[in-house]
Amino acid sequence: MSAYEFRQVDVFTNEPLLGNPVAVVHGADGLTDEQMAAFARWTNLSETTFLLTPTDPAADYRLRIFTVSGELPFAGHPTLGSAHAWLEAGGKPKGANLVQECGVGLVELRRGERIAFAAPDLIRGGEVDEELLRDIAKGLRIEREEILDARWCDNGPGWVGVMLADADAVLAVTPDHAALGDHKVGLVGRYPEGSECAVEVRAFFPADGVAFEDPVTGSLNAALGQWLAGSELPEAYVASQGTNLKRRGRVHVERVVSTSSTTGDSSTTGDSSTSEAVWVGGDTLTTIHGTLAL
Repeated sequence: MSAYEFRQVDVFTNEPLLGNPVAVVHGADGLTDEQMAAFARWTNLSETTFLLTPTDPAADYRLRIFTVSGELPFAGHPTLGSAHAWLEAGGKPKGANLVQECGVGLVELRRGERIAFAAPDLIRGGEVDEELLRDIAKGLRIEREEILDARWCDNGPGWVGVMLADADAVLAVTPDHAALGDHKVGLVGRYPEGSECAVEVRAFFPADGVAFEDPVTGSLNAALGQWLAGSELPEAYVASQGTNLKRRGRVHVERVVSTSSTTGDSSTTGDSSTSEAVWVGGDTLTTIHGTLAL
């Protein structure tokens, strides 16, 4: 048997046991795919991650992300929790920001008051067809007319973002898990102006054929930010998630637009380019630190 350093990190909370935990195995290059999958099933958490040596010279570390039923190319709270674990274990970034290598490529993370990742490009965006929306409404036990808007929010897991009238409508949903089936659905609804949080978010996805509600979901909030930040919502806002599960997740979303000169002083040449990124951050803290023997 070999020993591996292990951490369990609570993500999107500054209080223990109120966020979304992720299991993180350090120095996991010696583990096989089968061992990783078996350990992820054993932890029975929504995600378990494995820190490995990067293959891309631009990356600080490589991350593999497993659920109880398979591997994901990207997920948000495992990204933040794993970055926290890597830094806490003495990891030294090559640059000012961290660069994570994972199934969707390179993901940049910045450090400040809290760790935040740059939302990856969507694999699929745009409008959702009417037949699928009717199926989703049935699975959520709501009328189709209660869905005010919807977008594909797929940055790896396959989310469909669904906007309801307000936060109360989101919290009132009691899904029919069998009817929801394989659909991965993220709900969002606004809180009144002046509230602590701008929106309430809930996330439903299948796990081994049974619909499951995720406590706090970075990938979904990233895609919702790409959809809503700066248009339907402020460019910077805080989302609440996990309320119905007795969690207190807080997701900090910020859209940053920057302009850079391409040929010197853009004020005189007029040559400039504009880029934008959505950053998703949250507090992280280690709740378990020990050794894994496999």
